[in-house]
Amino acid sequence: MNYMEPATVLSISIGVMVVAITGFSVYTAFGPPAKELRDPFDDHED
Repeated sequence: MNYMEPATVLSISIGVMVVAITGFSVYTAFGPPAKELRDPFDDHED
């Protein structure tokens, strides 16, 4: 079998983790869980 270089595997792994964290962050900020977030600046308006 032809295996990949360890540096390639590490690069792909880091890339997948960055994309996953970014996707989760966007989902949390703009998806259904965003309805449960509160805005602390709105609490202090006059």
